[in-house]
Amino acid sequence: MAAGQRDLTQGPIGSTLLLFGLPTLGSNILQSLNGSINTIWVGRFLGEQAVAATANANLIMFLMFSIVFGFGMASTVLIAQATGARDIDAARRAFGSAVGFCFLFALLVATAGWIGAPALLRLLATPAEAFDLALAYLRVIFISMPATLLSVMMTMGVRGTGDARTPFYFMLLNVGLDLILNPVLILGLGPAPAWGIAGSAAATAFAGFISFAALVAYTYSRDLPLRLRGAEWSYLRPAMVQLRILVVKGLPMGLQMIVASASGLVMIGLVNREGLLATAAYGAAQQLWSYLQMPSMAIGGAVSAMAAQNLGAGRWDRISKITAYGLVYLVGFTGLMVALMLWFHHPLLALFLGDKSAAIPLAWRMQVIASWSFILFGGAMIYFGIMRANGVVVRPLIIMIVALFGARLGFYAVAYPYMGADALWWSYPAGSLTALLLAGYSYYRGDWRSAKLMVPPSEEECVENVNSEAEATGRIAPVG
Repeated sequence: MAAGQRDLTQGPIGSTLLLFGLPTLGSNILQSLNGSINTIWVGRFLGEQAVAATANANLIMFLMFSIVFGFGMASTVLIAQATGARDIDAARRAFGSAVGFCFLFALLVATAGWIGAPALLRLLATPAEAFDLALAYLRVIFISMPATLLSVMMTMGVRGTGDARTPFYFMLLNVGLDLILNPVLILGLGPAPAWGIAGSAAATAFAGFISFAALVAYTYSRDLPLRLRGAEWSYLRPAMVQLRILVVKGLPMGLQMIVASASGLVMIGLVNREGLLATAAYGAAQQLWSYLQMPSMAIGGAVSAMAAQNLGAGRWDRISKITAYGLVYLVGFTGLMVALMLWFHHPLLALFLGDKSAAIPLAWRMQVIASWSFILFGGAMIYFGIMRANGVVVRPLIIMIVALFGARLGFYAVAYPYMGADALWWSYPAGSLTALLLAGYSYYRGDWRSAKLMVPPSEEECVENVNSEAEATGRIAPVG
């Protein structure tokens, strides 16, 4: 077994899941810190207009990453199930189809993005004073799109084989390079040219290219399971049925991120109606809340990959324990972070608002009311991760829409006449509790177990097989 790779179908579940999930959590934290520090570089060196420009450009990039994330998760499930079944060739075929499709998609997006960047920024009503800066930034980012998206796809595939350490190491390389290159290329330090805001985008692009090339070189030097050689290069031409599964299963997972983002935009619009003080307080609270979401993303991804490997190996006896440990770790990590943020709320909020800001008391009230709801929502993400491992993806999307738009915004609409602005902060627990209850009901109802998504060992096709504890034979249409 390659260095860093774990057999997720054997041994103690609790320690295996923890050691597998921690590097993913570390990668998420690194990525968020990198974004925050890059924003500081841009703001300090280039001013508020440049920060506004990057904010507009990053919104477009988030939509692209959401779609690729969905495809990446679909490929991770296929790869993990094939790995659990000890069918490395099937894992390579799934990986090859995902990478080939992602490359073509990235080329299309990069070309269309370069041409259509001005129209996209106008569609977002980008302020005129930030338009030229945003255009320069966005076009450089679009140039780097193929390497960036391929890197995302490749690291998610590697995690599917049970190796979370390798992606962490190369995320560390990526972030380190980006942090160093940002001030160098923005200001033109040493022999480097002074590119201004384009330098910030170029730093991200160079870091992405270098870390991706290094990851590919490492994959072949260590002979990692997903490396392709000889006739296996033909796997990069996506097989039609595999492509169908990537799209049918991947799009709903990508849409989950877009739904969450759209709900967030609606919330910002509602908060803006409460005045500048509320907007400032909410912006600071959101900065902290972004870190509270990381355990659920990391542990949810870990339980999904671990469950998929065990499903591939036919180890249904381990699925309930994987779910239980995932929930315990989620509550532990997120609960600890909530406690620390509430205990040190003043210095943390002062980082964003200033030590004597009048918005701090309001931000503190938001924290007290809403922070703990991320534990509830994280629980829903654990259930989603387990069901996703068996190919069930539409149901979690529907639950997300009901929770974030129906319950959260519905609670606000009903409660606002009685609670005022507090209805906004209490809408977070309302939406999160709804998501947890619906996800838990769907999980314990158990019908998600009746469909299994797998790459077969010897045919160039993907099939959905029945694998149920109650019914060992037969065939039904896939759920989700």
